[in-house]
Amino acid sequence: MKLIEPNLAYQQQFSIFYHDFAQNDPSNAEYYREGVDDFPRYVRRLMDEALGRNLRDDYVPCNHYWCVSSSNEIAGIIRVRHRIDTPMLSQEGGHIGYDVAPSFRRRGYASWMLQQALPIALHLGIERALVTADEENIASRKVIENNGGQLESIRDAKILCDRVARYWVPCEVPESIE
Repeated sequence: MKLIEPNLAYQQQFSIFYHDFAQNDPSNAEYYREGVDDFPRYVRRLMDEALGRNLRDDYVPCNHYWCVSSSNEIAGIIRVRHRIDTPMLSQEGGHIGYDVAPSFRRRGYASWMLQQALPIALHLGIERALVTADEENIASRKVIENNGGQLESIRDAKILCDRVARYWVPCEVPESIE
């Protein structure tokens, strides 16, 4: 597997990724809808976000990476936000957010993506990243903990879920991923 920046050559793979969400996790599919409606515009927006250009209201510069499986499918997506100086990001969203396509879950992709994203965050000047998960999403919480995340608190949330578990993760590669 590998992480790549958004790439126009992956339109078909992105469509499959989106439809996996639409069929198996529709509550999270809408976030990726723009990628099937106008793929070139979507890729351009993601690349602009990485450069801090043409940001939408309440957005911050953010690098997006697609996790490509050995069979050349998009298995997941991870985002590394350069800063978290908005109320939503500082409380619920955090520095790093990720999604794994439903058909690729429980195979180690999320742990691997987060492990790869931590040095990227460090390169951006982030020594400790806030990474959050729905309190009830035990799999995601284990991913964060396996990457060195220390639980700060569990708080009521307003946007992403009912209650959010907030972890601080040192931006270095952990010695091992369980």
